[in-house]
Amino acid sequence: MKVQDIARLDQKYYCPVFGQRLPVSFIKGEDVYLIDSEGKRYTDFLSGIAVNCLGYSDEGFKKALCDTVNSLMHTSNYFYNETQAKLALRLCEATGYDNVFLGNSGAEAIEGALKLARKYHYAEGKPRAEFVTMQGSFHGRTLATLTATGQSRFHEAFKPLIDSFRYIPPNDMAALEAAVSEKTAAVLIEPIMGEGGIIPMTNEYFQAVRKVCDKHGALMIADEIQTGMGRTGELLASLALGAMPDVVVLAKSLGAGVPVGAFLARGRAAKAFAPGDHGSTFGGNYLACSAAYYVTNKLLDTDILAHVKQMGTYFKEKLMALKKECPAVLEVRGKGLMLGLDLDASVSALDIKKKLLECGFVTATAGANVLRFLPPYVIQKDNIDSLTDTLKNLLA
Repeated sequence: MKVQDIARLDQKYYCPVFGQRLPVSFIKGEDVYLIDSEGKRYTDFLSGIAVNCLGYSDEGFKKALCDTVNSLMHTSNYFYNETQAKLALRLCEATGYDNVFLGNSGAEAIEGALKLARKYHYAEGKPRAEFVTMQGSFHGRTLATLTATGQSRFHEAFKPLIDSFRYIPPNDMAALEAAVSEKTAAVLIEPIMGEGGIIPMTNEYFQAVRKVCDKHGALMIADEIQTGMGRTGELLASLALGAMPDVVVLAKSLGAGVPVGAFLARGRAAKAFAPGDHGSTFGGNYLACSAAYYVTNKLLDTDILAHVKQMGTYFKEKLMALKKECPAVLEVRGKGLMLGLDLDASVSALDIKKKLLECGFVTATAGANVLRFLPPYVIQKDNIDSLTDTLKNLLA
């Protein structure tokens, strides 16, 4: 079908939550490239919003999925699943957490982590209901995760919201100290705020969250849906910040395109849930576990994380050089292959994204006016050079 015909069907029959989509329909992927229905080739700097971490030509990943499809995709969690058990072992041994729960999405995993925090305090005999999150954060689209999101523009149409969330400025020590108390069930924090505009937490602030949580008996939950599973060059971005949360939430790159979410817990938090407290019909099924197990092994057993670090450093250097030459670039932020250009108000990040698409580059925006880059982990220097050269011409 031509993209115009697809658009007509979409506009008539699909729920209009995505508005006017970009006029492209991708039908194939190769390496770090996407090919649309007209045969045009694009370099992917979005990865399906930080999802397709392995790119599009990993034959081992394809084989793992095909083998699962050809044998057994789903039974239920009434029964044991070998791949699920081996995935749980690999994730826990690699991260230092004690157990994991597998669901279907990032929002679902955040919901599970919030439930775990409440159950933890209930089991301790001192129920708590309050949560602290960051202004500018983004945690999902369900009612609870939407409320956890520290951006009022997402809230208005869905009020009344859950009234147990407090929002504080990121990297503000005084606000943190003032917000957390003996009523706080958990502090929920992204190591780098993605949708909020690629805003990294400082090492000092992340460690301060850990100390304040310990002081008041609250749990610390890291939302690593976007940063986790190698995006910053580490398996978990939180561990590189010098503080270990009680719970960490994963999704996106965990399944490399297959929907899967997870939360890992340690210590007493890992023992809070009892049979019947949580569950999922599809979560952790054979297909999702095959994908996540392959990705986890790939990240741990090859040099791909070293490549992410190398390419991330190179990419950031190229963007910093661009900043020196283009006054429209106010700041370069991020780590690894999660980077953003904060642009002057005289230049629209959305317009630049659309122009890049016309030039054959798939990117995204975030925050108020940030151009966001989340390429596959197999991106190469020549791909980065082509993008930054094009950006220089567009921003000149």
